[in-house]
Amino acid sequence: MNLRKSVVKKQNKAVATLKPSTPKNPEAIVRAMYRTLSRAWGKQHWWPAETPFEVIVGAILTQNTSWTNVEPAIASLRAAGKLSVEGIRGVPETKLEELIRSSGHFRQKAQRLKNFVAFLDARCGGSLERMFALPTEQLRADLLALNGIGPETADSILLYAGNHAVFVVDAYTLRILERHEAAAAGAKYDEIRSLVERALQRVKLRPPLFDSSTGERSPKAHSPSAMSAAQRSPLTQIYNEMHGLLVQVGKHYCHKSKPKCEVCPLGSMLRKE
Repeated sequence: MNLRKSVVKKQNKAVATLKPSTPKNPEAIVRAMYRTLSRAWGKQHWWPAETPFEVIVGAILTQNTSWTNVEPAIASLRAAGKLSVEGIRGVPETKLEELIRSSGHFRQKAQRLKNFVAFLDARCGGSLERMFALPTEQLRADLLALNGIGPETADSILLYAGNHAVFVVDAYTLRILERHEAAAAGAKYDEIRSLVERALQRVKLRPPLFDSSTGERSPKAHSPSAMSAAQRSPLTQIYNEMHGLLVQVGKHYCHKSKPKCEVCPLGSMLRKE
């Protein structure tokens, strides 16, 4: 090697050491998260419900509250024999409000349940099977047109009740992806959804096997239910599992303040300062 080439090589090496490390590809980060969490914690058994309509009710009731507040409302509807399309259609709205009081904002949510059933009757003759047979984007647009149904609720209904291959984005997903530099702060819902869907479409269409030898302490998952064990396409199952896994990270580790990165399975993926 001549002197000039040697000097240039040394200069390039010196400059390279001053540059910040190249950010990882966001899709690669998402795939790594999925593999890491799946192997560490296994199946999360989302959604905990016995019927597609129970999923829909739960998706509406869980708006702006925790699942622990929704469970008593679901139990009250079931005990009263109202946890069905026919039950919600026929129950007086004041009685419905009383049954779902534990979920908070019960007047708004009672109206939203009534609105959904009215939409189902008018659009699909009261048939969930007919509704879920609609093309995904068409049905998504129809659901978003309903008062009080936003993207997260609509996508929860599509994925968990209808087995449509869409990913559900929630506040936990946004926080986790931002902290891991896979998404920009303030990224829009559909940008995050598209990112995760593109990323997970490239993994093997089979969830990684749970590896109990990782030594990771798993947060308590839901017990298997008829809906969580329902037959679905491999890609839909992957979206299902990823959302459930990220919820666990957000609830137990990736807190808004004082996150527990040092004990989180994803902690080793964070960029070191």
